[in-house]
Amino acid sequence: MSTDLARFSVNQMTVRQLSLPELADACRASGVGQVGLWREPVRAYGVEAAAKLVRDAGLTVTTLCRGGFLTALDPGERAAALADNRRAVDEAAALGTDTLVLVSGGLPPGSKDLRAARERVADALAELAPYAGDHGVRLAIEPLHPMFAADRCVVSTLGQALDLAERFPAHQVGVTVDTYHVWWDDRAPAEIARAGAAGRIHAVQLADWTTPLPEGVLNGRGQLGDGAIDMRQWKNLVDSAGYTGPIEVELFNERLWTRDGREVLARTAERFVEHVIR
Repeated sequence: MSTDLARFSVNQMTVRQLSLPELADACRASGVGQVGLWREPVRAYGVEAAAKLVRDAGLTVTTLCRGGFLTALDPGERAAALADNRRAVDEAAALGTDTLVLVSGGLPPGSKDLRAARERVADALAELAPYAGDHGVRLAIEPLHPMFAADRCVVSTLGQALDLAERFPAHQVGVTVDTYHVWWDDRAPAEIARAGAAGRIHAVQLADWTTPLPEGVLNGRGQLGDGAIDMRQWKNLVDSAGYTGPIEVELFNERLWTRDGREVLARTAERFVEHVIR
């Protein structure tokens, strides 16, 4: 593996057009040694089979995406969400990753109370964090851009994520720093330093901000270098905070998904070197 790619990890969603075996082959051909996996394709392939596949390919699983969606008011829905997150912890452990990324969930139907929804996330973490810690898995709360607060994630800033994480031991709960979601926040650099000082930066993900956003906005993540974010600056911020772990590139992008996945992976690795490392 090139030293320029030593910290590079490709998130499975970046090349979702590739099957797991195709992804493993493409990583090997491109000199990529790390991947972030998603639960749905892993479960479709089989968790144990996926673990063997990546292990045999010499790949390190940097994160599993995603757990969370913990804001339900209905007791039955809450119990189901907790059970699903325990399964996610089990899957992460089976895959050999120590990090499960959490997307907290949006406002439940009929509610407009963001603060109460965040407290329900905290209540759920109180049950999940010890379970995760017992399995050697860290929960990495990912704040999402405020445009997702209503339907996907009531945690919109690193400050909010850290306020939740700090209620629990750092080896159980920390945060995900994703440039796409936090680049706009002028408080984010200080929060990165705060997270680093406490050992709570558990995952770092990169995607660029390009406009206009597509309809539905979810799949608008730009290839590195195509948008408004200074990727090298954000790498320097997490490095200065003491983070030395992998850096994932996670791109939800319909245009990229129509192209050959191997070519997308190779180009993404090149962009990582160009815009993050050098």
